[in-house]
Amino acid sequence: MTKTDIVEGVYERLGGFSKKEAAAIVETILDVMKDALTDGEKVKISSFGTFTVRAKKKRRGRNPKTGKTLEISARKVLTFKPSQVLKSLLNS
Repeated sequence: MTKTDIVEGVYERLGGFSKKEAAAIVETILDVMKDALTDGEKVKISSFGTFTVRAKKKRRGRNPKTGKTLEISARKVLTFKPSQVLKSLLNS
């Protein structure tokens, strides 16, 4: 599913908006989520799941092709934990 598909779904389900307005709604929601995650906040969407940013420490790694060891720098990663409702829908 792409952002265009999401905009189309919002347009069809809400009805009272133009496609341009539906696109603006989706873009605004994504911007709010990005801002919250950038600020280190959790984004919890009821009945869907939780997005969090996690810090990873630097560590040693190995290039599988050459076998040479290298250092993987510290970084932040985005994680998603699905809610029990979403898990049950996926496994029914």
